[in-house]
Amino acid sequence: MMPTAGSGPVILGLTGSIGMGKSATARMFAERGVPVHDADAAVHALYGPGGAAAAAISAAFPGVLGADGGVDRARLRAAVLGSPDRMAALEAIVHPLVRAASAEFLARHAAAALVVLDVPLLYETGGEDRCDAVAVVSAPPEIQRERVLARPGMTEAALAAILAKQMPDAEKRARADFVIDTGRGFPAAEAEVARIVERLTTPRAKPHAGNG
Repeated sequence: MMPTAGSGPVILGLTGSIGMGKSATARMFAERGVPVHDADAAVHALYGPGGAAAAAISAAFPGVLGADGGVDRARLRAAVLGSPDRMAALEAIVHPLVRAASAEFLARHAAAALVVLDVPLLYETGGEDRCDAVAVVSAPPEIQRERVLARPGMTEAALAAILAKQMPDAEKRARADFVIDTGRGFPAAEAEVARIVERLTTPRAKPHAGNG
């Protein structure tokens, strides 16, 4: 059940698999004045020089810091690659810090009608429990593949490995309250974002939204 008017903002989780257009969709919400918390940007700040995670990660995985004192992602990737235990140890450091950053964001925007938590692995990490509703950004597989393989350094093998770690798009769509299809073009996605914002910021929107 979504919060009633005056009890704090409606929290919309925004997620989607790689190449679906989630970052562009998050900007659409921001352009409509909706505060957006970007989990990836939070991690980037935590990993950076002087970031809250850098020292802890360095202690757990010696040699992963770059010359600037921030975490070198390539070194860190090599340190945890193929080791579930090391990956779990990294997540135990990072996830609480990201959640703390998210909580600070929510406190800062307590007077907003609607806020967005942009989390790539929302369902995979159980993050939907912190949200009043979830919007999944989606596109047909062939469009997703085309977008991802156009990225510098991306290969078919790398894409397959990434997708293997993510919940299938069909399952995400089935679980979502809203589906934003960027495969029909970004103007159509912008119209859907506008519809979602209106639905979640009007009094009648407060009962759970449903899938359409």
